[in-house]
Amino acid sequence: MCRWCRRSEVKCVDVHRTERRHRAGEAGRTAESGADRHRLVLSDLTEGCVGSAGVCAWKTPQRPVGRSESCTFKSEISVKPTRATMATIETSREPVPLTALSRWYLYAIHGYFCEVMFTAAWEFVVNCNWKFPGVTSVWALFIYGTCILIVERMYLNLRGRCPVLLRCIIYTLWTYLWEFGTGLLLRQFNACPWDYSEFRYNFMGLITAEYAVPWFCAAFMVEQFVIRKTLRLRFHEGPEDGWSNHRRDAGGGGGAGETLEGSRQREQRRGSGFNSNGCLKVE
Repeated sequence: MCRWCRRSEVKCVDVHRTERRHRAGEAGRTAESGADRHRLVLSDLTEGCVGSAGVCAWKTPQRPVGRSESCTFKSEISVKPTRATMATIETSREPVPLTALSRWYLYAIHGYFCEVMFTAAWEFVVNCNWKFPGVTSVWALFIYGTCILIVERMYLNLRGRCPVLLRCIIYTLWTYLWEFGTGLLLRQFNACPWDYSEFRYNFMGLITAEYAVPWFCAAFMVEQFVIRKTLRLRFHEGPEDGWSNHRRDAGGGGGAGETLEGSRQREQRRGSGFNSNGCLKVE
């Protein structure tokens, strides 16, 4: 018998279960935040009285109450974290932006690819060469990666101050300065991979005015389609990559090495108590 509500243990459990459902329904209709609903469901995980101790599990009052009074319902109960709740905590981490080294790598690959395509197109237009032989140098990786990374910093500082056309002009001037500086440095070691001596408006064979329009168009595309998209990329910090979880879920495996992310996704597909944002649902 529960010594607090003066009922038998079976009857006490039934009464508290009814009160719990009634209060959970009222609180579920009036709750305004996901955190309140989460705590409400966690409190619903513990039920009944502790028969061996004879103490009501809902709340231990400081004094005995009369036979006509019932135990007070406790809306927040400390429970041990389950696998499902740990999966929710694990998957609720905020994705982190790409590091500077990661962005530098993407910018270097972009510049390297664009130079190969540009030289192939130039060879076709000038010599009508259907082989499209695109040429470049390994130095282009370091030159383009660093140049565009600095352009990224310019974009972040100028996007709220200058219009896009003015920004592209600044990028073009910086490109000429960077091309001249890196070319002059590499020429000291006889390692400069380009030479504009055949162009009419060249300066020391390192830069040429004929490339002003191509550099301007390249600067516009870099800002609009490369830098802005790269800054939106995010890393998800998890125990494993998403593809491993996807393959494990598709195979139905659930071994000891199973990740919490894969478990949560399978529970969602089976219609478990988690909604799309990872919070517990309240019926």
